[in-house]
Amino acid sequence: MQFGTNAGLRATGSLVALLVLAACTETATNPLPTMTPEAPSLSASENGLANASDHGHVMMTRGQLENLNAAGGKAGGGTGIFYHGGPVLQAFTNVAAVYWAASPIYNSGPAAGSTGTGASDGSLIGSFLRSIGGSAYYGINSSYTDAAGLAINNIVNYTQFYANNVSVPAAGASVSDAQMIASLQGAFNSGKLTYDANTLYAIFTAGTVNLGGGFGTQYCAYHTHGTVTIAGVAKTVLYAAMPYNYAYPSACTSGLAPANGTLDPGADYEVNTLVHEIEETTTDMMGNAWYDRRGYENADKCAWTWGTVQTAGNGGKYNITVGGKNYLVQQNWKNTGSGGCGLSL
Repeated sequence: MQFGTNAGLRATGSLVALLVLAACTETATNPLPTMTPEAPSLSASENGLANASDHGHVMMTRGQLENLNAAGGKAGGGTGIFYHGGPVLQAFTNVAAVYWAASPIYNSGPAAGSTGTGASDGSLIGSFLRSIGGSAYYGINSSYTDAAGLAINNIVNYTQFYANNVSVPAAGASVSDAQMIASLQGAFNSGKLTYDANTLYAIFTAGTVNLGGGFGTQYCAYHTHGTVTIAGVAKTVLYAAMPYNYAYPSACTSGLAPANGTLDPGADYEVNTLVHEIEETTTDMMGNAWYDRRGYENADKCAWTWGTVQTAGNGGKYNITVGGKNYLVQQNWKNTGSGGCGLSL
């Protein structure tokens, strides 16, 4: 969701006010107001919430978005989502995992301080990132196009990881976007990460580290962009704040049994918010491409909805299988026909 001064808050004043009031609760006690999606939206400064969040595009907590979905995910005519002329990642989406912790965050994950290609990440996060591209589920993003009308390719490349153990934030510490960008800059300078304009740098942290300052109350993850300097030239870097959702299970997990049982519940729950941010970066990388008249990006419109859920032999709940493993991921908005949430086109 576009939420903040980096990309402009596009939502009606009454709706945003309700969401802020609901931010610290699991569910709202009052119904949402009637929406008028054809009416002009208010900017952050107009609705008095210019400082509510500077983080770009947030995935709100389960309780908040369950209320939004109950009110109806679609806004406007046609498919309910519109192109605004900005860039998308049409050819492919690269993802780099940045595990910012003193020890591995996820089971079988990279050792602290190590770097490598995505192929050598043994965690469930690694398996998911290697497998999601080319799947029927991720193919939903091919219903979106760039300015030339070319469909987004169903390609996700897990190119690199860095288990960053430098200046690791303490449990409960709030980490600003400036600090995250500085951390990425340091990794580029040291050669631990390679800069690429088509890469989403997903920054994972452990426990209750509060990426952005609103984790678990205002949002569960977000994507945005910043500026780094590469060989003396200012470059835009795409990144996602991916705090440890299992630290706030009632706000930032499905509440259902983890798909892979006891293997690594934290990773099982994290892939849902991770794919949300990848999808939105792909279709709205700079906040000026695909979103609806309330400011919701494709994944926002279906967040915390699951479609057909199955039960694995271990009791885990899942709705897709990729790379030989089960995962529970939210549905995504299909930009076809009259629009709608689904797990495939």
